Amino acid sequence: MSFIAKGSFTVEMKPQADPDTADGVSLGRLLLQKRFEGDLAATSQGEMLTAMTPVQGSAGYVAIERVTGTLHGKSGSFVFQHSGTMTRGAQQLSITVVPDSGTGELAGLAGTFRLQIVEGKHLYEFDYQL
Repeated sequence: MSFIAKGSFTVEMKPQADPDTADGVSLGRLLLQKRFEGDLAATSQGEMLTAMTPVQGSAGYVAIERVTGTLHGKSGSFVFQHSGTMTRGAQQLSITVVPDSGTGELAGLAGTFRLQIVEGKHLYEFDYQL
């Protein structure tokens, strides 16, 4: 059975070192911390790797993020896998649950997470199966 969770989240990103830059492309590593509110009431920690090009609005990132809390009242944890690219400002983003990463009442969780930034606020829709 499929469900949709909705809400908002805040994110804090902490660079782990100065970016490694060669030929105008910068590679970076950041720690992520998030707090989710709404149908997903949770916190998360993760790591992100980035590539920033000299072309305005063109970049890429990958991340792994462990989420711990409740999803529609069910407790446990799971892992999101991120892959994102920007081509001169046009975004393509994929955030999915890592198969078999769910624990506790979230064992067996699968799904896709979408985000929107509206007036500086991060909003989400999480389509999932459990």
